[in-house]
Amino acid sequence: MKYLVKQLKGTKAVAEALGISQRTVERYIKGQLKRPRKDLAARIEHEVKRRWQPQIRAKAKKRAATTGGIVIDTRARFGYTAAPGTTDDARLRHLTQALPPQYAARLFEAREQGATEQQLLDIAAEGLQEIYFKDRGRRAAGLLVEFTDVDYIEVDL
Repeated sequence: MKYLVKQLKGTKAVAEALGISQRTVERYIKGQLKRPRKDLAARIEHEVKRRWQPQIRAKAKKRAATTGGIVIDTRARFGYTAAPGTTDDARLRHLTQALPPQYAARLFEAREQGATEQQLLDIAAEGLQEIYFKDRGRRAAGLLVEFTDVDYIEVDL
């Protein structure tokens, strides 16, 4: 209840949002009432989640884009463009790979700007190319990776 009062900036707004009296809200804040009935508890939970989750998501995205990075888990066909005789044919692979914050930031920014699914896959493919296939520039210098026939892709923060 205290969280809702803080978010909505007053007991009157909370009372209206929950469909109860302002005095009831005040009693919960003072500790005179402690356990709401089931229907009110459900409304409180709904209102808190509605306001809380966007804040949690924003913090997680900021952390991923600045310090933590993301983890991509995918099963897709990876094809390669490289010098003749130096590459395998495209094949289905299952990869789980941590990508650094710069790729997370690029993915979030592109998504916010309305990028297509293919554009997002291209950014993910570039990250996998640099981190997994090229090992951060330590091997396969001329390798270009194509990310096709995606069976699934999951991104974790």
